[in-house]
Amino acid sequence: MKILVANTAGFCFGVNNAVNMVYNLLKETKGTICTLGPIIHNEQVVNDLQAKGVSVISDISEAEENSKVIIRTHGVIPDIYVGLDNLKAEIIDATCPYVRKIHKLVSQKHDEGYTVIIAGDANHPEVIGINGWCENSALIADNPEDVNKFPQLDGPCCLVAQTTITKEKFNYIYDKLKDKCKNLIKFDTICNATISRQEEAEKIARSSDVMLIIGSRNSSNTRKLYDISKKYCEQSYIIETYGDLPPIDIKDTKMLGITAGASTPERIIKEVIEKMDELNKQENELSFLEAFESSLVTLRSGETVKGRIIGFNNTEIYVDLGYKSDGIIPVGEYTDDPDFKPETNIKIGDEIEVFIVRVNDGEGNVMLSKKKVDSLKSVDFIEEAYEKKTPVTGKVVEITNGGIVANVKGVRVFIPASQIAEKYVKDLGEYLRQTVTVRIVEFNKQKRKIVGSQRILLAEQRVLNEGEFWGTVEIGKKYDGVVKNLMDFGAFVDIGGVDGLVHISELSWTKVKHPSEVLKVGDKVQVTVLEFDKDKKRISLGLKKDEENPWFKAAEKYVAGDVVKGLVVRLVPFGAFIELEKGLDGLVHISQISNIRIAKPGDVLQIGQEVEARVIEVNTETKKISLSIKDVNPIDPKQTAAEQELAGSDNASADVAIEVEAPNEHKEELSNTIGDILDEEKK
Repeated sequence: MKILVANTAGFCFGVNNAVNMVYNLLKETKGTICTLGPIIHNEQVVNDLQAKGVSVISDISEAEENSKVIIRTHGVIPDIYVGLDNLKAEIIDATCPYVRKIHKLVSQKHDEGYTVIIAGDANHPEVIGINGWCENSALIADNPEDVNKFPQLDGPCCLVAQTTITKEKFNYIYDKLKDKCKNLIKFDTICNATISRQEEAEKIARSSDVMLIIGSRNSSNTRKLYDISKKYCEQSYIIETYGDLPPIDIKDTKMLGITAGASTPERIIKEVIEKMDELNKQENELSFLEAFESSLVTLRSGETVKGRIIGFNNTEIYVDLGYKSDGIIPVGEYTDDPDFKPETNIKIGDEIEVFIVRVNDGEGNVMLSKKKVDSLKSVDFIEEAYEKKTPVTGKVVEITNGGIVANVKGVRVFIPASQIAEKYVKDLGEYLRQTVTVRIVEFNKQKRKIVGSQRILLAEQRVLNEGEFWGTVEIGKKYDGVVKNLMDFGAFVDIGGVDGLVHISELSWTKVKHPSEVLKVGDKVQVTVLEFDKDKKRISLGLKKDEENPWFKAAEKYVAGDVVKGLVVRLVPFGAFIELEKGLDGLVHISQISNIRIAKPGDVLQIGQEVEARVIEVNTETKKISLSIKDVNPIDPKQTAAEQELAGSDNASADVAIEVEAPNEHKEELSNTIGDILDEEKK
């Protein structure tokens, strides 16, 4: 016969903590000590404590003044604390941390206006205690059928679970409640140790011929283990001590499974195993005692061990170590990554290597750290990288006055401000939470001083890129680049470790006053090599695209004889430039503006004025378009505002004196022109 003993058999950390608390109290103090109800559901432990002077009371009225009253793991209602204070009793609170969390949750949700629903046994001390923290207003369901008795609930509802209920029953109750509650949230408050114990019991029962569940018949979690085992193994038995062992046919039993409730002492489990070992001697199989001892891992602070992740919340990660208590990793001891989120980065069932900080933190918890394991391994990794000068990568987690700190596999690496980039970095904050690659330039294992440099790698890469670039560059070749700087005369673009200049004239086919009209620092652009000088390390680039050149289709769009519209954009002594479209101007010579002789184009035209003109000639080679306004709508100088006012004046006659304010070289010519106009008016 083979024996399969559950790793989770025996005290959970909450029960272990409570029992140790009582025994330690007996050693440290004198006076009356009592427990409010049996400290755990195990007669052997309770009887042993009573023999040592610890009495059991069922009501606080039985407590003596100034006595020490121990509240058991199941927890109690708030009124108990008040009553004990009134009696001036010293309260020793052994409430299980999992149960205490439910008390806080239920109290909070009740204050927020939620209807509290408890999945569990209404007569169980734990459920009675939980109900007290919402003023005994909770609805309680021990099975899905109980939900049918509930009224329809329109307001917000919150569902919690007795810590020892089965996961299957809890989910059935939750599904049933969906029909009763319009606004329902659930909190899976089943103890992780309970879940693990139940899952392991099912696994063992499936492969066993006989299943022994050691524990009190009054224990809720022991009965749950029995119910689970009975589903998969017909010969399942609850026994409190080895004296309750049923008759077992050793020869017909190939596999015997053993588990134990959370309130079962290790001593009783060993006694059962020793008894079964005696019955199995003739088969010369592995002794039950050895099987049990091998199933209980021995842990020591400072060791590194492997475990399996069995659960988590926002602050803690729970690990099965094969020990009687589960291990706990505070999130702060899992990683330094500021973006770490348990729900996305943790996977239940994954194997994990952890460092044991403390075997017992005072509440029965095994405190663990993953960061310390990672750190020990990573220091060796970084030392090797330092010796071989290989780059390492990490995430920036802190900004200091003198630089930044990167997390490289759990180890803090300092990068001085001067070693972050090749150029001065004004705002180090832009590196926070960014990934950087550095070379370790200083490593002191004893002082844990590790310094890295990104600048060295950037410089090496730049030299490499420059060598590759100048070896393959050619005129007309296109490159993808990033705008690094803007000057009045153009823009500097990084095209892979080499900066080239795009002159302002090469930014656009239209006229640009400043590069900022077209680009901004950080823009990604495609540029073309116009010319370069390898010796002087200079390169000229062009941003204009040939296909966007408006002169390509000018001959097709503008034909001699066509009448076009445009805006006056520039006036010169010899004529006016008319913008036909962006980047394409035509010239109206001064002789083509009016049928009447004018001194300068500004006498009859204004910048921004829309005009019609006829195309005289299009020359795409010289990029010139000649236009004529007078062929379409000749402009008469007499229609200008100044001359209209003059023509309408009562003083307009041959003797009118006009003072001409014009440059000396044009004054005589302009006076003659105006005189001719006045002569025409007289006629």
